[in-house]
Amino acid sequence: MVALLVLGVPLSFAIAHLYEGEAVLQLERTANEARSSVSTRDVVHGRAVRIRPDGSTHFGVYDAAGRRIGGSGPARADVATRSALGGDAADTRIGSRTVAAVPINGDGTVVGALRANGPADLVVDRTRHAWLVMLVIAAGAVAVATVLAWWQARRLTHPIDSLVDTAQRLGAGDLSARTESSGIDELDQLGDALDGTSARLGNLISRERAFSADASHQLRTPIAGLRVQVETALLEPEGDARAVLEDLLPPIDRLEATVDDLLRLARDTDVERVPLEIRSLVRDTEEHWHGRFAAQGRPLRVHVDEDVPAPTVAVPAVRQIIDVLIANAGRHGVGVVSISARGTTPPALVIEVRDEGSPPLDPRRIFERRSGRGHGVGLALARALAEAEGGRLVLEHTGPTVFALILPLDAFVSPSGPV
Repeated sequence: MVALLVLGVPLSFAIAHLYEGEAVLQLERTANEARSSVSTRDVVHGRAVRIRPDGSTHFGVYDAAGRRIGGSGPARADVATRSALGGDAADTRIGSRTVAAVPINGDGTVVGALRANGPADLVVDRTRHAWLVMLVIAAGAVAVATVLAWWQARRLTHPIDSLVDTAQRLGAGDLSARTESSGIDELDQLGDALDGTSARLGNLISRERAFSADASHQLRTPIAGLRVQVETALLEPEGDARAVLEDLLPPIDRLEATVDDLLRLARDTDVERVPLEIRSLVRDTEEHWHGRFAAQGRPLRVHVDEDVPAPTVAVPAVRQIIDVLIANAGRHGVGVVSISARGTTPPALVIEVRDEGSPPLDPRRIFERRSGRGHGVGLALARALAEAEGGRLVLEHTGPTVFALILPLDAFVSPSGPV
């Protein structure tokens, strides 16, 4: 409507001016035709001139002095007539009449003027008719624009309502909520961003929930060991309490490191990925687990080949995987436990943890997350960590039991964190 007003109002005045100009031109043409019937000699001598009206157009003849000598009109020349006596055709609007005056020439000079006047009602009627047509067209344009605006509003508000509904469901905790494609690029981009946020939140919450189970499994053994040491110290009141406390510090440090590692890996934040120093990692692992296996009368052996590749990974993740595999071998295996590292072609690092047990294991279900005690939770965590680093954790043999962690040289690509 604003656009119609901006265009229509000036156009209306332009049409009115056009019709008025056409009426003036027609009146001047009629005056020129009537001038041919006027005797120049009569005008020069100031004799009365007879001139008949042409329909609703009336004429007046004026001599050089500005006196009316024939026809109708004011007795003395008006503004338009005086202009014609000066040699220029002129026109004006007087009340409801349009006036046009043209000069009467004789012997190269202006000897008089002919004044014509006609009703302006025709111009007004034509202008009003044109305005009415414009108004009808404008009303039709507004109606069409209204229909289009309603259709466009429905087209826009429906997907927007869908986005609002999805956002509300997401805010209520339904992380499975997804938006529908609307065919509108901007809204679809917004929907994709909302879906991405929903997926990331769902992934984050799933990882946080999985962390509670994983953490309880990983921390149960070291906490149980600390409890045994404390209870043993309490049963010997004469023992050296300071020595006991000092003995507790290394496992507490290890426990604290395990909690920090699991938190960072679960949230995939502040995790530094560097080339893996497998010899250092295996040496630290041996120092940590050697005492426990020695207490069970079981040897722990390690072997690292020369020139093994160093994939870029999160060291805490690999440490947790090896700890899970060694803990699994200690809990469910028998005999010697060995850790070995070797390279393969194409370049990859393979870390194997084996024992001499041969329990009936199903390679298809061994890594499934299961509730309760057992190797299900820990191995599920280990496989998730391996996949998050771009590697694979597989059960190579069941008699003896051999688990293999395979890390390609370009292992880390785009991890999504353990799930």
